[in-house]
Amino acid sequence: MSVISKLKSFLNQCKITLRLTKRPTKDEFFRISLISGVGILIMGAIGFIIYLIKYYLF
Repeated sequence: MSVISKLKSFLNQCKITLRLTKRPTKDEFFRISLISGVGILIMGAIGFIIYLIKYYLF
């Protein structure tokens, strides 16, 4: 396969994917943002707890 045909195939697959996707509603966007924010906070809290344990034990 040549580079040109690979590029055309890739672009065709991109077009198909973009046709199938849809924009999230405001409610979906809010839920995704909320879940992502909570996940980031939980990971930060875990990291801070590990830091405190390391600081006070060693």
